[in-house]
Amino acid sequence: MRVLAIDSSGLTATVAVVEETQTIAEYTVNYKKTHSQTLLPMIDEMAKMVELDLSSIDAIAVAGGPGSFTGLRIGSATAKGLGLALGKPLIHVPTVDALAYNVYGCRDLVCPIMDARRKQVYTGIYTFSASAGKSEGTNLVNPVFQVIRMQMAVSVEDLIKRLNNYSRPVVFLGDGVPVYEKMLADGLKVPYSFAPSYMNRQRAAVVGALGIRYFKTGRYETAMEHKPEYLRVSQAERERAERERKAVVTVRGMTMEDAAAIAETEHQLFPDPWSEKGVLETLEQEKTICLTAEKAGKIIGYLLAYTAAGEAEIARIAVVREQQRQGAARAMMKKLEEVCREKNIVRLLLDVRESNEPARAFYAASGFKEDGIRQRYYEDPQEDAVLMSRSL
Repeated sequence: MRVLAIDSSGLTATVAVVEETQTIAEYTVNYKKTHSQTLLPMIDEMAKMVELDLSSIDAIAVAGGPGSFTGLRIGSATAKGLGLALGKPLIHVPTVDALAYNVYGCRDLVCPIMDARRKQVYTGIYTFSASAGKSEGTNLVNPVFQVIRMQMAVSVEDLIKRLNNYSRPVVFLGDGVPVYEKMLADGLKVPYSFAPSYMNRQRAAVVGALGIRYFKTGRYETAMEHKPEYLRVSQAERERAERERKAVVTVRGMTMEDAAAIAETEHQLFPDPWSEKGVLETLEQEKTICLTAEKAGKIIGYLLAYTAAGEAEIARIAVVREQQRQGAARAMMKKLEEVCREKNIVRLLLDVRESNEPARAFYAASGFKEDGIRQRYYEDPQEDAVLMSRSL
């Protein structure tokens, strides 16, 4: 079996062509250039050096994470593109598994650590144990790769506590070693050592060798199925989420341009969703109140109500799932009250599914009283409606 292996999950960019009994070629660069500049030229140069026809490979092994978000995306995109073009399966090799496999046959605990910033690391805990028995008629042993703790993102302090509990010697490797060497020295109570330079960073040949083992056990996928494994969201995504969490909810009148986003949310939240056409038709009616809630520039909720004879009936009030219970519904209800007072509307009406306890509790907290039951009002599934009202 012949495998093309790719790893750009860390500072190192590395590619290799590996067979079951040997490495045909390996090209590794641990320097300042970005992987987008180096990865494809490295594959091309390696293929030329060994006169490799890429169509002759059986699969593509790729370090699938965790690691650098940009590096993982570049490596996965490269592997997916080649897999689709060549019609070859992909072998997703966990990055930390491959790092540990560098120290093949080690009976101590093997602990790769990749710097994840803010005193956190991507890591796992591994070892190699002897096979159940020697090969028949020989003294050959086949060490078994054991995953004691699957790859994870943890603080260095937490990792040190875990390792001290095992009371076994530990071998460390990975780009997190120079960053956290002092913390390890201060906190570890068990014997430990560091892997030598030729095995302490990512190597595509190791990704390929472990990938072949995984392939033989059925652990492979199509190029379309492959996705990198990040373990946690990127710093940019964390910062954006924090900005959104702190952003203020604003409520405004709905516009025609909002209809598509509202219809999409309808399909995500309700078994009987309104279409975009239905939303637009409601907007065009004169006796309606249509409101949109925004947060950090995104539509997160909406309210649709019909007015007549001094009353407003709420036909729909909804908030996207990830923003529920964060004040958007209350803000829309408050805005509705303001608009109703301007229009001399003195009473609010609504109906709600009998089983929708969270919504009924919200309406009750907003001052609504239950007036009665409308039997079998809802369909899909069929259910009674609870009628509620509130005087302004």
